[in-house]
Amino acid sequence: MAAMSNAPLLTVERLSYHYPGSDHPVFADLDFSVADGEFVAIVGGSGVGKSTLLRNIAGLIPPSSGNIALSPARNRGSRDRGFVFQDTRLLPWRRIASNIEYGLAGLDLSRAERRERVDEVLELTAMTPYRDRWPHSISGGQAQRIGLARALAVHPRLLLMDEPFSAVDALTRRRLQDELLAIWRRLGMAVLFVTHDIDEALYLADRIQVMRGSPAAIVRDECIELERPRDRSDTSFAALTHEIADSL
Repeated sequence: MAAMSNAPLLTVERLSYHYPGSDHPVFADLDFSVADGEFVAIVGGSGVGKSTLLRNIAGLIPPSSGNIALSPARNRGSRDRGFVFQDTRLLPWRRIASNIEYGLAGLDLSRAERRERVDEVLELTAMTPYRDRWPHSISGGQAQRIGLARALAVHPRLLLMDEPFSAVDALTRRRLQDELLAIWRRLGMAVLFVTHDIDEALYLADRIQVMRGSPAAIVRDECIELERPRDRSDTSFAALTHEIADSL
């Protein structure tokens, strides 16, 4: 498991959001934190606001009220957050390596350093042989690896992932889950992972937060004590899956 410090990396306080023109919040007064190196999953039903919350934390959309505090990137040429979307959003007119390098725009890196970053994350995601391919020529699972590589290239302290494996088949999904865990253990960054799949959350996370209601609130914050690597066929895994499902 990645090492965790006691101090929070991310702190969310009394966070609320409502869509422009609406007086009804999607979620209201959310409070939680993520420690440095911790893997936290957020689960909840469709439309509960999980992805909106992640976009608030990413800075893609501003919250209506509340506070988001995130420790800044410590090193030159880094960003404090990386984001992996459900749809990979690869630019079809750029080859794979160029798609990854595009994510480094605006960082204080030389051309040689950008190329080194691209090589590093292609190796990390086992996609080096595909560096000169076009996005249309790779599979859905390979495209998700490139989306992950692009997010990792900025050396984030917090990796935000919005249902990144929901569009691939079950076998590829499990393979990607194991690859993500290996990368997380190797790099030690914190992960905030949104999913509607309780099995996935339980397999991956140190802690699961359950969102429910309208406006949504965090109704359960569950530390997962199961040993890694986790066995989905284990009775404790199955029992906890059903217990968390009953919270939704």
